[in-house]
Amino acid sequence: MIRLGVVGCGDVAFRTYFPGLKPLLENGEVQVVICIDPIAERAERAVALFPGAKAATSLDEVVSFPDLDAALNLTPAPFHRDTTAALLGGGLHVFSEKPLAATVNEGQELIAYAASVQKTLMCAPAILVTNRFRWLTKLVRDGEIGQPKLALAQIAGMGPAAWRDYTGDPRVFYGPGVGPMIDTGVYVLHAITGMLGPAKRVQAMGGIAIPKRTILIDRYQGEEITVTTNDQMLIQLDFGDTTFAQVVSSFAIPGSRAPAFELHGTGGSLSIGMGTWYNTNGTTDILKFDPSIGGGSGWESRTPPEASPFDKIVAAGVPHFLAVLRGEETPILTAEHALHVLEIMLKATESAAAGTSLDLTTAF
Repeated sequence: MIRLGVVGCGDVAFRTYFPGLKPLLENGEVQVVICIDPIAERAERAVALFPGAKAATSLDEVVSFPDLDAALNLTPAPFHRDTTAALLGGGLHVFSEKPLAATVNEGQELIAYAASVQKTLMCAPAILVTNRFRWLTKLVRDGEIGQPKLALAQIAGMGPAAWRDYTGDPRVFYGPGVGPMIDTGVYVLHAITGMLGPAKRVQAMGGIAIPKRTILIDRYQGEEITVTTNDQMLIQLDFGDTTFAQVVSSFAIPGSRAPAFELHGTGGSLSIGMGTWYNTNGTTDILKFDPSIGGGSGWESRTPPEASPFDKIVAAGVPHFLAVLRGEETPILTAEHALHVLEIMLKATESAAAGTSLDLTTAF
């Protein structure tokens, strides 16, 4: 049994991570022994879900906790790098929420530090270890849609300020170090690079489309946010060999019926609607192209051959992390992959400001 600490007990912890831990606890795979949050009430509320766990408000209490094996870093994005470094320094394996860090250099330093202390460092989002994407990755590698050549994706809305049942403070999402790419665009960027490999070049356009936001969440109802980071981004990626991707990442779109993700190959296409994007057992529309004379092509809705108990993307990361620590799986959600996607997002912002394409230097 792996003894686990949870650092950060905010909305994402209660909404997805804690429910996702329930079957792992019942199976005896993991024991949550300490939960910390700077707001004591949230830490106490968290440990009520895990009998015998300790509530704490200081990161030092996790680092010094006896016989702890690993930790989940669920703190807000601006704190990821420092929190992960402290946990690694305390001798713990770490699974971090995205992004890995704020800069490429910081991410590279974390990866090197994890290697130096011989600890596993993994990072969300968990898209590639979901039931659906494990199945689709094999399907694509088996040549079911031919050679992949073009990915199209869109994750767009008005952001957390307009998400009425969000329980956290949405302001951070519209400020430096976050924005739509870091919050939600990162999911499709991981999916695309997971299918196509590392990108070689990025070009983008973007800016602040809606400078002021009125919060619709009950406890902040009517309060205003001044947007200080790009809330709309159009990103294009070049993978070489005439293989490309295009991504819309936005907090400035009231609604859309565009698919969340499409992958087009020389022999067929995959399409996932936004309505089922976060359901790891959801349907994928698949078209196989028939070039023969008199042949026909049509869409078929398919689901993964076997259903997973982890039906939310976020919940799929922890069981993979634990399986890696037990030596049962090879790491898929690697820090190196997270670093490459981080570089894409950072250089997309640079590209939008400079009006030019930029080469990418990282790989995984």
